Amino acid sequence: MTRVAYHKALKELENDVVEMANMVGSAVKLSIDALKNRDISMSQKIIKDDSIINKKRFDIEEKCLLLIATQQPMATDLRELAAILSIITDLERIGDHAEGNAKITLLLGDKPLVQPLVDIPKMADIGLAMLDDSIKTFIARDAETAKKIGHRDDEVDAIYDKTYRELLMLMIENPKIVEGATYLIWVLHNLERIADRVTNIAERVVFMVTGKMEEMNV
Repeated sequence: MTRVAYHKALKELENDVVEMANMVGSAVKLSIDALKNRDISMSQKIIKDDSIINKKRFDIEEKCLLLIATQQPMATDLRELAAILSIITDLERIGDHAEGNAKITLLLGDKPLVQPLVDIPKMADIGLAMLDDSIKTFIARDAETAKKIGHRDDEVDAIYDKTYRELLMLMIENPKIVEGATYLIWVLHNLERIADRVTNIAERVVFMVTGKMEEMNV
């Protein structure tokens, strides 16, 4: 493989990462829409389509490993390939969290929610904006902007803590709603973990550009 072909292959890998990020971002958004609308068929589709996200991750991984094995990439290129391998792992996990929320919608069925969906969609919106920005920094090799993404995880954590406490108080006041409140806590947890995964992606972008591992939000 010539250097021109090699860099073309790297560019194709970048495009694959962007495509995978769009897939998982859509899954997260649809999982919250399905929860709001109690859309069972949409939830089932999200669960089914998670296998497509998984396959995309394995396809990208295979391409990365083939380039590493056959092209002896230089330090900068090797960092990019290592970053991609880490990023797609976090993207696949974000897809799992979206699938988890879809399963919770199935568990809830048509039961009334114990709390209006106000903070949960807000958490999802912040997480999705973080994801979008992290992929933009990946494409632009923008380490400085990537470093700022992790700070927004604090906002997600604050909403999580507030809503978690509210749901606990509701359960204490009315034990009959424990099951429904627990389901919403699971949704909260999935959304909080999504923001954590995106922070990981931002950290890998910083590593890819600078060669330094910097842990955010410590």
